[in-house]
Amino acid sequence: MNNELNGKKVVLGLSGGVDSAIAAHLLQKQGYEVLGVFLKNWTEDDETGNCTARVDREDAIRVAAKLGIAFLTVDYEKEYRERVFSFLLKGLEEGLTPNPDILCNPLVKFEALSAIADQVGAKWIATGHYARRDGDKLLAGVDKEKDQSYFLSRITPGQLKRSLFPIGEYTKPQVRGLAKELGLHLAEKDSTSGICFIGERDFVDFIKARVPAKPGPVITADGEKIGEHEGLPFYTIGQRHGFGGGGGVPHYVAEKRFKDNTLVVAPAYDESLFKTELIALYPHWLTKPPSLPLKCSCRIRYRQPLQECEVLPNAEEKDKLKVVFNSPQRAVTPGQYAVFYEGEVCLGSAMISQ
Repeated sequence: MNNELNGKKVVLGLSGGVDSAIAAHLLQKQGYEVLGVFLKNWTEDDETGNCTARVDREDAIRVAAKLGIAFLTVDYEKEYRERVFSFLLKGLEEGLTPNPDILCNPLVKFEALSAIADQVGAKWIATGHYARRDGDKLLAGVDKEKDQSYFLSRITPGQLKRSLFPIGEYTKPQVRGLAKELGLHLAEKDSTSGICFIGERDFVDFIKARVPAKPGPVITADGEKIGEHEGLPFYTIGQRHGFGGGGGVPHYVAEKRFKDNTLVVAPAYDESLFKTELIALYPHWLTKPPSLPLKCSCRIRYRQPLQECEVLPNAEEKDKLKVVFNSPQRAVTPGQYAVFYEGEVCLGSAMISQ
């Protein structure tokens, strides 16, 4: 990296949402020269014929004009499809439930912003994530309902070191309040919760168009066949899908057995839905790798309350971890991520294998 990068110049991911808009405003107040960058990573229309990327870009342009900051659109669709979306499809076909939002940050969003920052001579990059940075450490956002450190758990230490998270000290209501004060048109724009860059769609229909369907039996944890499924990739561990084993009791997905193409379901509190330990692959640490065993906190899905656990080295392979929880965990889902914390500090993460 060029040692002469401008310490008051920042490249901000301007997504067209209220969070990144207020991030831009706060950076301006702190005296930064802001370049807003809209990353165009998905151009397909949704099921209603609308291209959410086009709408978001128009919103981002209006924000840049309102705030008087420079604006740039960068096409990263090829990189997104190759590095993130292809991994999502491959994982689904292999029985996993991948998390494209976690992968998108280090492989696309933060990489693109860093590359642009180097090109324009900016020392910093910034996003509208609800998170904080303290030196080399990633901290949870002040708003515990919106904290997004979970999704940042696999960015590189180098990416973290040059990142600014201007809204990390704010709550969502405060962010919306600032947007209203500024007269921003998107002050009440809904937050997105769909696949990174693809937007909010019917996930099953979206995936069915891209992953081959292979119907098979649905059985209870006791082995009773109670129906047929449409294809294992279309189901997620822990989700309720209307299956019942008699008596009108709702059942939930407990296991996806790809070896015999069988979906196993169980009642809500059946022991087959719970685990006290898991194996995780590809540990990634944001700072120096901790000494193991490590007693810390962990969450296995976004917004799950932190769970006390112990992280142990795997005896057979160094790129595996064993995580033992103090209390049973519901719906441990292969392909998702276990994210580790010490207090407010996000240490890193590893992909759940089993």
